[in-house]
Amino acid sequence: MVKAYLRYEPAVAFGVIASPDGNITYDPTGRHLLAPALEKISLWDLKKGLSIKTFAPSAARASHTLGVTSVASSSSPSTSIASGHADGSIRLWDCERGTCEATLNGHKSAVTVLRYNSSGSLLASGSKDCDIILWDVIGEAGVFRLRGHRDQVTDLTFIDSGKKLVTCSKDKFLRVWDLETQHCLQIVGGHRSEIWSLDVDPNERFLVSGSADTELRFYRIRHEAGEEAENWRKWDVLKPFGEIQQQGKDRVATVRFNSSGSLLACQVAGRTVEIYRVLDETEALRKAKRRVNRKKKDKSSAKESTEGDPNGTSVDPVPRIEVTVSDVFKVLHVLRATKKIVSIAFSPLPPPRGSFASLSLSLSNNMLETYSIDADKASKLYSIELPGHRSVIRSVTLNPEGNLLLSTSHNAVKIWNPSTGACLRTIESGYGLCSAFVPGNRYAVIGTRTGSLEILDVGSGTTIEVVEAHSGQIKSIVPIPDEDGSFSGNGFVTGADDNDVKFWEYQLSQRSSNDPKQLSVTNVRTLKMDDSVISVCVSPDGKYVAVALLGDNKVKVFYQDTLKLFLSLHGHSLPVFCMDISSDGDLIVTGSADKTLKIWGLDFGDIHKTIFAHADSVMDVKFVKNTHYMFSVGKDRLIKYWDADKFELLLTLEGHHAEIWCLSVSSRGDFIVTGSHDRSIRRWDRTEEPFFLEAKKEKRLEEMFDSDLDNADNRYAPPESVPEEGSVGVPGKKTKETITATDAIIDALDTAEEETKRIEQQKEEERNGKGGVFQPNVLMRGMSPSDYVLHSMSSVPTNDLEQTLLALPFSDALKLMSYLKEWAWIPNQVELVTRVFTLLLQIHLNQLSATPSTRSLLSNLKDIPQSVKEFKDTLGFNIAGLDHIKELISMTSDAPFREAKAKVMEIRMQHSKRANPTQVSEGKKKKRRKA
Repeated sequence: MVKAYLRYEPAVAFGVIASPDGNITYDPTGRHLLAPALEKISLWDLKKGLSIKTFAPSAARASHTLGVTSVASSSSPSTSIASGHADGSIRLWDCERGTCEATLNGHKSAVTVLRYNSSGSLLASGSKDCDIILWDVIGEAGVFRLRGHRDQVTDLTFIDSGKKLVTCSKDKFLRVWDLETQHCLQIVGGHRSEIWSLDVDPNERFLVSGSADTELRFYRIRHEAGEEAENWRKWDVLKPFGEIQQQGKDRVATVRFNSSGSLLACQVAGRTVEIYRVLDETEALRKAKRRVNRKKKDKSSAKESTEGDPNGTSVDPVPRIEVTVSDVFKVLHVLRATKKIVSIAFSPLPPPRGSFASLSLSLSNNMLETYSIDADKASKLYSIELPGHRSVIRSVTLNPEGNLLLSTSHNAVKIWNPSTGACLRTIESGYGLCSAFVPGNRYAVIGTRTGSLEILDVGSGTTIEVVEAHSGQIKSIVPIPDEDGSFSGNGFVTGADDNDVKFWEYQLSQRSSNDPKQLSVTNVRTLKMDDSVISVCVSPDGKYVAVALLGDNKVKVFYQDTLKLFLSLHGHSLPVFCMDISSDGDLIVTGSADKTLKIWGLDFGDIHKTIFAHADSVMDVKFVKNTHYMFSVGKDRLIKYWDADKFELLLTLEGHHAEIWCLSVSSRGDFIVTGSHDRSIRRWDRTEEPFFLEAKKEKRLEEMFDSDLDNADNRYAPPESVPEEGSVGVPGKKTKETITATDAIIDALDTAEEETKRIEQQKEEERNGKGGVFQPNVLMRGMSPSDYVLHSMSSVPTNDLEQTLLALPFSDALKLMSYLKEWAWIPNQVELVTRVFTLLLQIHLNQLSATPSTRSLLSNLKDIPQSVKEFKDTLGFNIAGLDHIKELISMTSDAPFREAKAKVMEIRMQHSKRANPTQVSEGKKKKRRKA
C-alpha cells in the first residue's frame, strides 16, 4: 500500500515591521502608513502602534521572489494601492477590503518604483529591466512600454496634469516622455553619477533630482510645449535652475516634497534627512532683492575706495533682479536617526498647529519613526519597535504546551503567542544565541555571546540573575529529560567555545529572609573537550550526550551518567552545526556546513544515509516527536521535510527571504516555527490534507522542467537593441498563465467546432426523419458553442489578454473572429469584443489582407463598429446625465462657498499679521502725544 503523508503549509508570519527592500507611503486616506513586510504590506496605525490590516498574496505562492520592492497609493478618492514585487509583478489592492484586485505581469526584473497620476487612473512603473510601463488601473491592463534607459529605472513622476512623465535612471540621464504621442521629448544630462531619485512640487514649479554627486539639481518646468519663453528651446520641458550643495557626503537616496510644497526632504544613504524650506514667489523675490542690495552696497564701497584713482571705473547699472535656487530653497533642519534610514514619506494630512509637516521614516533595524517638523526643531512623535527584533533572530524555542514562543536577538528576548503572532513580552538581554524554557514555563534560560547565562522571569518580563557560566560563546542549551522522556527539572547542559560542556541543576535561592525565593542554577559537572563545542544534544531518555566539535568535524557521544565516550561519529568534511536524536533513541541526524545531512544509528554509530540536503550550510535539524520524520533548515532559505526511514524528501517549504538560522517543532508535531536573518518568525501548520510521495516527485520534476524551459528561452533570446531616442513596446510579457490561457482557448474553439458539427448533423437527420434524442457535450456544461468560447475568453485576465492572443495560431484566430459579430450585441461584453477585435487585426493584419478567403469574414465584421457605437452613445448619455446631476448638487451645496470663505479668512490673517507691527507702533506714538 502506498504511504500517505500529511502536508505542512504556511500559517502565520510575524516579527517584521518594515523590510529594507521597499519604500513606505501613506494610504489613500492619509491616516495610516503602508510599510512593506517581506512579501506582505502592513497598514500601521502610528498613534496606537498596531498593524490594523495586512495585504498578503496567496499562501501557496509565498516565496522570496514575491518580496515587496515598491509601494504606491492613489491620492484620488479611490482606495487603490499598488505593490511592486521582486519577480516583476505588480498587484493592485483595495485598501478598504484588503483584497488583491488584479495582478499585472510585464516586467522581467524587480519593480523599483511605482507612481499614480493625480486622478488615480494611470499607474507608471519602473524596473531593473530598464523599462517603464504605463498601466490602466481601471481596465487592469498595460497601455504601453517605454524603452530608452540603459540601466535600472530608479524614480519617475507625472507632470503637466499627467500628460508627461519624467524618469531617471542609473545611466545618469533624465528623460521626459510625452504620453499622448508615446515618445521621448527630452533627454537631460548633467549628473556625473547614477540618479537615484526625483520629485516635483505640487504646483509643478520645480523638479529636483538627487544622485551620488554632492549636490541637488533643480529644474524649472514649462507646462505648454509651444510656450515661448526666454532662453527656452522649442520643445524643452525642463530647464536647469541651479544646484544646492548637500550637507553631507553620502549619496542621495530619496527626495520628496510635502503635500503643500512648502518643504523638501532629501534622504541620504545614511542616518540623516536634510529638510529644506521652499519659499513662495513673494518671499523668494524679497530674498533676491536683499541679495541684490547687498551687492550694491559692496559696489558702492568699492567706488568710494577708487574715487581718487583717475583710471577708476564707473559703477555698473543696477542688475535685473533674478531669483536663484538659493533664494527659493534654504536648509531648515538636518534630522538624524539612530540607524540607517531606508525610506521616507510625508503625511498628506494637514499638520497640527505650529508644525510644517509630519515625516515618517523606515529604518534598517526594523523600526518606524514619525517626526514633527517645526520651525525650530524636528521632534519625534511616534515610534513602532515592539512587534519585531532589531537584528537577526538567532534562536526560537517553544514551551512543551506549544502556547509560548521565545526568540532571541542581539539585545532583546521576546515572548510571543505563536497562534496569533502577538508580542507578549520584550526583555532586554545580551546577544542571545540559544535559549530554553525551564519546566513550569515561569522562567527561561538564555545563553549569550559573552558566555553568561541569563535567567528570565517570563511573567514579569525581568532578568532575575546573570551567571558567568563560560569564557566563550554559549552555542547550545539543552534540557535534560527524565527516563520517560518528560521534563521535570533535572537541569540542562550547555556547550561553549571554551571547550567545556557543563551540566547545571536548578535551585531556589533567597537573598534575605524578607525576599521571595527565586530560581538559580548551579554547575554540578564539567566535561572538558579538545576543541570548541558547536552543538550539544541529549537523548530523549537522558542516557547519552552528543557533542559536535569544531576542529575535527566529529560528533562524540558520551554516557550522561559517567561521561565516558560511547561513540565517535566522523564523516562530515566541515563542522557540524546541528543535530538531533529521535524519540525512540534509534537514530541521530547531523547537519553540517558541507550542505549534507547524515543519518546514523545510535546503537553502533554506523551511517545509514548521507543526503545532499541544501544548497548551503544546514543550520538546524529536528525530529518530529514519536516519529522518524524530520525538518531541516539552511542558508538557502528553504525548509525541508524528510522521512529518515526511506531517506526521501517529502516537502520543500518556501517563504523566508534570507538565511534560516533556527527551528523549533511543537511537542505534538502539529506545527513548526522558524526564525530567519530577515527578522521574521514563521509558523507552519500540519493540515489534514494527505499527499503521496510519487505524486510529489512528479510535480518536482515538472517544476524543474518548466524552469529549465524558462531559462532556455531567456538564454537563447536575441539581445534587444535600445534606440537612443527611446521607443515603445508591448506592455505585457509571456508567462505560464498566458500559455495556459491560450491552450484553454484553443481547446474551447475545437470543442465548440465539434459541437457545432454535431448540431448541424442532428438537424440534417431530423430533416430526413432519422433524428434521435440529441445528447449535448457534458464538458460544455449546457452552454451553446458560442457561449462556451465566450466563457473561455472571459476567464482570461485583462492584463494577459494581449499575450494570450499573440500566442494564438492564425487558423484559431479566424475561428475566434467568426464569433465576434454575435458577441458584439451582448451589452456586458462590448469592451472585451472591441479589445479582441483590434488586437487580432493588429497581430494578423498582413496575413488577413493577403488571404482571399478571409474577405467574407472581414465583411461580416463591418457591423461591429455600428453596434459598439450604440453602446458608446448610451454611455455618453449616462455620463452627461451624471455630470448634470453633479452640477445640480454643487449648486445646492455650500461647499464651494465654505472653501472660498476659508481662503478669504486665511488671506485676511496674513495681511493682518503684516499690518499689526505698524499699527501697534502708530498707536503707541498717539498715546505718547496725548500724554
